Amino acid sequence: MTANHSRRVYDHVLDMLSSEENPTPMVRLNKVTGFKHTQVYAKLEWYNPFGAVKDRVAANLLRDGEERGLVGPAQKLVEPTSGNTGMGLAMLSNLKGYELTTPLSTEIPAEKRVMLRFAGANVEELEDTLCPAPGAPEGAIARAMEHAAKPEFHMLNQYENEANFEAHIRTTGPEIWRQTGGEITHFVSAMGTCGTLTGNGRFLKSKSPAIQVIGAHPAEGHDIPGVRSLRQLEQTQLFKPEEYDRLVEISDQDAYAMCLRLNREEGIIAGPSAALGLLGALNAIEDLPGQVVVVIFADNIYKYASSFERHFPDFRVVSSTPSEPSPKERLMDALLDNARGGDGTTEIDGLVARLGQADAPMLVDVRTPEVYEKGHLPGAINIPLAHIDNQQDQLPEDLDQEIVTVCNRGVMSLTGLLLLQSLGYRRVRSLNGGTMGWQEAGYSVAAPAETG
Repeated sequence: MTANHSRRVYDHVLDMLSSEENPTPMVRLNKVTGFKHTQVYAKLEWYNPFGAVKDRVAANLLRDGEERGLVGPAQKLVEPTSGNTGMGLAMLSNLKGYELTTPLSTEIPAEKRVMLRFAGANVEELEDTLCPAPGAPEGAIARAMEHAAKPEFHMLNQYENEANFEAHIRTTGPEIWRQTGGEITHFVSAMGTCGTLTGNGRFLKSKSPAIQVIGAHPAEGHDIPGVRSLRQLEQTQLFKPEEYDRLVEISDQDAYAMCLRLNREEGIIAGPSAALGLLGALNAIEDLPGQVVVVIFADNIYKYASSFERHFPDFRVVSSTPSEPSPKERLMDALLDNARGGDGTTEIDGLVARLGQADAPMLVDVRTPEVYEKGHLPGAINIPLAHIDNQQDQLPEDLDQEIVTVCNRGVMSLTGLLLLQSLGYRRVRSLNGGTMGWQEAGYSVAAPAETG
């Protein structure tokens, strides 16, 4: 039996991959937009065979790699991911006989990390941003590149490979054009790798240059997996702002509130990036007759239960066997919370203004030597957390010397602050954002030989 899209009968799961002849559905939003004239349609991408818009990207990355002879039988693949591309690649790798390794951030929802392992991927968890940060020396992209340097591995590289956005030129764009009968006036998507926005934008504008292409991005320090803030986007190879008509910033609070409304009022099981994209549309588009808006709804809610628990405490599940923290753990948590507040931390811009001055603070990098050697703040010395108490000879004799502790993101460095305070140092602060935030702000890191 051959694939029959009208009856939805297939010989193989690969026949279900989306195309102009087999599109993912679009549904009009009727309650949450507030529009009287403008029609807004959600394109429901969890109807792809492995549950997300990134199935298209994963399939096209592999097709391109195979056709170019870069991916062959029993191939070992490595790909940094925020979850959805990894899941698509894991499932396709199972079907094609490839082995997949996925470096990713510990900040990614636990549901995604568990399911990637369940799907057979070799998951390597690292400190990184929700969507892997370009240039972070100890992040998921850097780890993937380390693997890719080995002859047995190949990295498809969704963050730079143009096969990413070409997936949408080949499939999503033609689907939308056909589904709207060519009447689409606005295309909107949340922004991560930017493949969805760039690819669809290029195809749709080739059909009608008047179509408006709008990108929605979160605020800095967001908690929406798979998307990037504007500062992160500026380091992203497939980010093409000259091709977009408008960019809109949306807060976490608003995105998660709209996510709840979509589920409860529209009966649409949309994830947080879908709500982000929709709010981008509602903030950028006037309500006028004749307008047809299509918003990408990248995936559904079921991968984000832990994220929803953070944003909606009333929904938290009460464990039948709760594990109470010990008094020591409660004390440590209280100390860390206290260190985060008040004068316990310093910001990157404030530190930059101090460096090079006579009263500049001493920088103490508390990460392991292996991570430190991959890149650190210029002038920082390395004293790992485990050795602070037995490497006091590297610390100043003056207990009033100002010290700033540094780690990847500003978490371990808080413990370093407490340890140094326990040794009697009175002017210790932790750097918010750590080395990753430092690089995201546009500042360079040093190698050991450059430390002076």
